[in-house]
Amino acid sequence: MKLSEVVQAVNGTCEADGSIEIRAMASLLEAREGDISFLANQKYAPQMKETKASAVLVAQDYAGETAAALIRVEDPNKAFASLSPIFGPKPVVREPGIHATAVIGEGVTLGKDIYIGPYTVIEDGATIGDGTVIDGMVFIAQHVQIGKQCHLYPQVNIRESCILGDRVILHAGVKIGTDGYGYTVEIGAQGPVINKVPQIGIVEIGNDVEIGSNTCVDRARFGRTRVGDCVKIDNLVQIGHNVQIAPFVGIIAQAGIAGSAKIETGALIWSQAGISGHLTVHERAQVAPQAGVKEDVPEGEYVAGTPAIPKRKFAETLLFPRLLDKLKRKVVDLEAKVKALEAR
Repeated sequence: MKLSEVVQAVNGTCEADGSIEIRAMASLLEAREGDISFLANQKYAPQMKETKASAVLVAQDYAGETAAALIRVEDPNKAFASLSPIFGPKPVVREPGIHATAVIGEGVTLGKDIYIGPYTVIEDGATIGDGTVIDGMVFIAQHVQIGKQCHLYPQVNIRESCILGDRVILHAGVKIGTDGYGYTVEIGAQGPVINKVPQIGIVEIGNDVEIGSNTCVDRARFGRTRVGDCVKIDNLVQIGHNVQIAPFVGIIAQAGIAGSAKIETGALIWSQAGISGHLTVHERAQVAPQAGVKEDVPEGEYVAGTPAIPKRKFAETLLFPRLLDKLKRKVVDLEAKVKALEAR
């Protein structure tokens, strides 16, 4: 693809030779001749002098030096992403059909143009919407409802009676509707007896939800665990029973949300954060990486640390040891001066 065609595709401007051939996308340091890269974070600006890329997408006001052709755009990150369909591998297209090894139960309702891959099991009474793709080795239990144009990657498990909306993407190994963690302890004649609390609810997932590999969403003890529209969940996340997640929430890798917690619209839970049960993370709040939340997070607040506190207070706690060390040095210096005065 010619550089001039790339410039047109991203609605940018460029003063370099438009006949330069662009063949692939790459990061600044990994790029070779014929590659296009981008600079969206000034942290990586020094790499502009080292890059071997033939062209780089930059902001309109970029003033640094580089040997690459500069394509000026409003948003380099967005422009770079828009080139993925052009230079990236073509997506795998599943032609509608049911593989011979798939097992389809009684009373299953299948919509139009569905693909069902090898060794997939769909149990009695399930419903699959039009255009949905179900890859190999997926298990769909009794009376599950799956909407239109969903994509379930290999080894996804969906337990009985759970509900998925339209255009839901579940990546490999996602488990929907597994039992929540609930037990009672009694003292019997032979000692403690641990009894499992029945988990009789379901999981309901809204439209346009994407859930990353090996994430688990537990079924409700009663009622529904809910994941709202347009929620994006990363890999290896744990969602406990009866959790209520509002639309447009982001949850990053290895975060854990305990039972009956509520995550309101626009909140963002960063990686490895832990949210205790029965509390609320309010609208547009953020929970920092590795934070431990034990009480409600106010609307728009950013909390960090364990236990989690507002970001400003957390920054003060990080600064305190430095101030204490500085104070100690001052005390030592003053003691030396006092001794010197006494010696006189």
